[in-house]
Amino acid sequence: MSSTFPARPEPDAQLTPLTRPLNLRETVLEQLRTAIVTGRLQEGEVVSAPVLGQALGVSATPVREAMMDLSREGLVETIKNKGFRITSMSDKDLDDLAQIRLLLEPPAMRLVAGNIPESAVAELTRLADACLRAAEREDLEEYLRDDRDFHALLLSFTDNPQLVDLATSLRARTRLYGIALLARKGRLADTAREHQTLIELLVNGESEAAEQLLAQHISHARTVWATGASPSDPDPDSDRPLEE
Repeated sequence: MSSTFPARPEPDAQLTPLTRPLNLRETVLEQLRTAIVTGRLQEGEVVSAPVLGQALGVSATPVREAMMDLSREGLVETIKNKGFRITSMSDKDLDDLAQIRLLLEPPAMRLVAGNIPESAVAELTRLADACLRAAEREDLEEYLRDDRDFHALLLSFTDNPQLVDLATSLRARTRLYGIALLARKGRLADTAREHQTLIELLVNGESEAAEQLLAQHISHARTVWATGASPSDPDPDSDRPLEE
């Protein structure tokens, strides 16, 4: 079974050009990763590089290379003579990922608070602003990429590369099946604004408040981001298709 990707939205003419444009392989990788994380490519689905390449308008080679990267990330598994199967994640798996991230990332803010070089604040702000613009445009691919880069850069100020790698890996494996619905409702932008608040808290050395905010931010992955519903929504049903 194969999936057809919707046309990618036209870029905003007012955006600042990227300092390092993505090459073809990176572009394909980001689109496929986003499709898996958001559920456009469904768990258990078997896909082939030629079919995906046709849907994306590229040859099978960059798709195959991207899928091998995604295999190392744990998002797909190779099926001999068939292609790739999208890895399934149970609720327990996702709960475990969120728990590990909560144990790692929020406490790390105590190491980061007050230790962000002034020269790095501008780059963090740029990524936070890019996340907000992407959320407002409902550009999930760009949002997830900028969100990942923001948190990786933030954690780099712990001076612990292994922590950065582990946290980034856990983030990549998380499934966010409700994020498209939240973007359409305009609520993803509210989450994006938390990045800017987090920067302010860390620059001011408010480690406890930053730790609490990041814990709240990560918790979205197993609540509103996962289902598209918030605790205030009436009778949320995580089994109901979100794209209807």
